[in-house]
Amino acid sequence: MIALPQVLILAAILFCISVAGIFINRKNVLILLMCIELMLLSVNMNFIAFSQFLGDIHGQVFVFFILTVAAAESAIGLGILVVLFRNRNTINVSELDSMKG
Repeated sequence: MIALPQVLILAAILFCISVAGIFINRKNVLILLMCIELMLLSVNMNFIAFSQFLGDIHGQVFVFFILTVAAAESAIGLGILVVLFRNRNTINVSELDSMKG
């Protein structure tokens, strides 16, 4: 069986990778969204690990709701990216900062 500190270390590594991905890659919106999703999944791993360690189900139920909201957020975010790509022919963040009215 995997111990609690091992899961917490893995979740911390995933969280650090996602934060580094956000700061290193500031050009592609799609990769930024993937880094945010990876950050949410690492937090969910913490919820599941502590739920298992403490022997209650509340953390796992909370993870279920977080995954539902994250799936909806991904669908809406990708839909917005498709519309942006159709209008501007790019998804680079540096080229998306000007707004047209």
